[in-house]
Amino acid sequence: MIEVFYDGKKIETEAIKVIDLFKDEIESKNAIACRFNNEVKSLNYEITGNGTIELIDAKNKDGMRIYVRGLIYILSKAFEALYPDVKTVINYQLSNSMLFEVVNEPVTDEMIEKINIKFKDIVDKNLPITKKKMTKKEAKEFYEVEKNEKGRLQIVDGNKDEVSLYYCEDYYNYFYGVLPITTGFAKIYKIEKYHGGILIRYPSRKDITKLPEFEENIKLLETLDEYERVHQTLHIQTLYKLNRIIKRDKIKEFILLDEALHEKKMAQIADDIVKRERVRVVLIAGPSSSGKTTFAHRLGIHLRLNGLKPVTMSVDNYFVERPQNPKDENGEYDFECIEAIDTELFNNHILKLLNGDEIDVPTFNFEVGRKEYNGEKMRLKDDQILVIEGIHCLNDKLTPLIPKDQKYKIYISCLTVLNQDYNNRISTTDTRLIRRIVRDHQFRGYSALHTLKMWESVNRGERNNIFPFQEQADSMFNSSLIYELSVLKNYAEPLLKEIDNSNYEYSEAKKLLSLLEYFQPIPPEYVPNNSLLREFIGGSIFYEDK
Repeated sequence: MIEVFYDGKKIETEAIKVIDLFKDEIESKNAIACRFNNEVKSLNYEITGNGTIELIDAKNKDGMRIYVRGLIYILSKAFEALYPDVKTVINYQLSNSMLFEVVNEPVTDEMIEKINIKFKDIVDKNLPITKKKMTKKEAKEFYEVEKNEKGRLQIVDGNKDEVSLYYCEDYYNYFYGVLPITTGFAKIYKIEKYHGGILIRYPSRKDITKLPEFEENIKLLETLDEYERVHQTLHIQTLYKLNRIIKRDKIKEFILLDEALHEKKMAQIADDIVKRERVRVVLIAGPSSSGKTTFAHRLGIHLRLNGLKPVTMSVDNYFVERPQNPKDENGEYDFECIEAIDTELFNNHILKLLNGDEIDVPTFNFEVGRKEYNGEKMRLKDDQILVIEGIHCLNDKLTPLIPKDQKYKIYISCLTVLNQDYNNRISTTDTRLIRRIVRDHQFRGYSALHTLKMWESVNRGERNNIFPFQEQADSMFNSSLIYELSVLKNYAEPLLKEIDNSNYEYSEAKKLLSLLEYFQPIPPEYVPNNSLLREFIGGSIFYEDK
């Protein structure tokens, strides 16, 4: 007999599928998958050993990923049924939605109507989605007959002995991760024409019963398009193509091209700042592990080439005194809210500097929770410009007294445009998390487990304080590098392998390991010493310790 622990109770059973053991609970909770011994599993998973199980729905982070993955699967099935010669490619994640490109057919209202009808038909039939496995030999023979790219990346992966495909009726495709077990899960969605492609919208984890209002992010979309066009020109849109370049030892040229793209964009931003002759304050914000510090250094070089000398000012020195710091719902000090900043003093100091006056620069003592003055002075010369980096820099509440025409706001984020294949995208958040894991270990001595434990809190701060203001930026900079995960793989894999299934974070660690497994490694010495990637792996020309 097997012992399974669920919701604080012990259940004794023989080997059995999750769906058969918990049928009533799954229906009542609208569960879409489960976690068994801290590993995400399908509801068709067969329990053959002792363990603890948790049923998850779309309110859960892993559950929402599965929900979205299932929507993509059904959309792909609908397209193959109606337009078998049309190729669809998943492009970007936008506001609670995924944007698809239809490569060789214009997207019309008629197409949207037909796809919607077919999609609903597939959902209403509640068709089973089944995972089938085959050996690599069988897979190669299968692909010789089928002549397609679905799941082909598995065949060239030396770590896999088997290839698996998800079948629904006669439709099959490969998805990197668990799928729902039937098509009937898709209760809330909307398919519409957008940006020359197809947008499939889904609920947010806050309320999975309805669609949130779609928020247009025009500047973000333009930035993504810009990088997508460049990598299409270089013919590196998928991981399969990147790996092929690495195996042929041609990657050095592409690294230089990718770095040149960063350099060109930084120069354009610096030129734009200089053109706006009244700008005296540059404000930089972006989510964790976007490379803000290196970006500020490299932007500073381009500003100096234009006759402006950058002077940095730290928002971290302007926290309110500890007794005035707001607390969160748990009674803990909330250091990430805008009210935690002494904006009055901060603005007064900036105005004094812009007027040519001298200020006494505070240093915030975090141990005692107050500002201290240690004799450091600052004055801004005519050829100098303030460069300020911080979580609230895009929010005008941080600098309400500074004239708008004297400010220039920059949003920086790692916006991954590389796909695993045409139907499987690489999450921007996952790339930032891998960067953070490597940096935290390299320079702060933290384990991967420590970083994973705090990641949800970091994301919450970004959702509240950065993402709502990104469209207010004057410029956006995409700090992603198409080759970076092949380098970070060398550092991240051994750290993630230290996490076992006794930890709740095991499922996240395994997901990241599964992603990195498909990347061919690139030697770290190939990375230029001024690269933004050096902020995470070390050896940067801009820091003694990096």
